[in-house]
Amino acid sequence: MSNIMKVLFITTCVLASSFAYDKEKIVSARIETCRGCSLNRLPEVKKFVMEDAPFYDRVEVKFITGAPPEVILLDAADQELERIALSNLNREECNKVLGDNGFAKKGNKEEF
Repeated sequence: MSNIMKVLFITTCVLASSFAYDKEKIVSARIETCRGCSLNRLPEVKKFVMEDAPFYDRVEVKFITGAPPEVILLDAADQELERIALSNLNREECNKVLGDNGFAKKGNKEEF
């Protein structure tokens, strides 16, 4: 095996292990994004953050100046399991990210 192939193999193994976690470990999520700037250039993501995300159980929205929109999956110790960029997704795909990771929408606005 050539040196380049060895490096690629090792890199692939390291990356795979760093992203490997059991979905059952996901306890909560945090959406980090700026309030304006990049979010205003992403109308679908902005609608998701402002109109959909507040209706999910165990999901917090945190506004950080200059932060790109991301979903951060967290375990019981509030440790980061994975970051998922939302910039290239539409509103439906953003909702699918949360649904695919075990988050459900609250029934209605009265639950707040």
